Amino acid sequence: MNTLAIDIGGTKFTLGLFRGDALIERTTCPTDRSGGPAWMVDQIERLVAPWASENGIEACGVGFGGPVDFESQRVICSTHVEGWKDFDLVAEIRKRLGISAVMDRDTMVGALGEGQYGAGIGIRPLFYMTISTGIGGGLLTDSGLYHGADSFSCEIGHHTVQQNGPECLCGARGCLERLCSGLWLERDHSKAASELLRDPAFVANYVKPLAQGLKNCIMFLNPARIVIGGGISKAGDALFGALRKELAEQLTPWSRARVDVVPAALGDDSILWGALALSKMAQPR
Repeated sequence: MNTLAIDIGGTKFTLGLFRGDALIERTTCPTDRSGGPAWMVDQIERLVAPWASENGIEACGVGFGGPVDFESQRVICSTHVEGWKDFDLVAEIRKRLGISAVMDRDTMVGALGEGQYGAGIGIRPLFYMTISTGIGGGLLTDSGLYHGADSFSCEIGHHTVQQNGPECLCGARGCLERLCSGLWLERDHSKAASELLRDPAFVANYVKPLAQGLKNCIMFLNPARIVIGGGISKAGDALFGALRKELAEQLTPWSRARVDVVPAALGDDSILWGALALSKMAQPR
């Protein structure tokens, strides 16, 4: 079976084509934040057309960079791009491409990808967090993805880690995303996150709110492993060594909760692989 995988983010979007479990086509393009859903669907249709013509596509999985109502399969909104509120992306893909699709929040899909194909194979519960334009999370258990009552579980980017901190795009103050995401690092410091994270002194301060957010995750959920993906995770040992040290200092002394924090094994493609897994789960058996 040929499966289209779509990863829609605030900075870029990526399309992949799988033949069985082999990724045979892949393309990444910048997101036009002013274009909204109409622009995005036009780009998907244009880029997928030659793949569909040459290979045929039977199914589609989508990871969307924002809240998704999983039960109704509709986008709730995007905190980074206007125009997505209550958008029926799945129906639009079906209309434009003539294929069935299934969608979830990108970080949920990333948890599925790393859990099925990457750094979390056989490890449950697995918490996946992406640190990119924004910050979000997903929890994969033995029973599958945990969405909560209203598909808002694991929105780790929008919980407060610094009371009365700077204002976030969501309207709250001191959110983990506001303090640690790539978007805000560049806006606050006028340098690319990749450059900032090469400075050990900067990293030592950066990991403090990040560790606070992960401490909360560990104490609330007690995951067997935390996998971090997104552009920030590419800082490698310079980041993860400092982060593990800071976590050890912040965690409650009597807690025996494990601290197993690793970078995503699938790199930029965690969500593409998760979209493949999501699509398989949606297929009739």
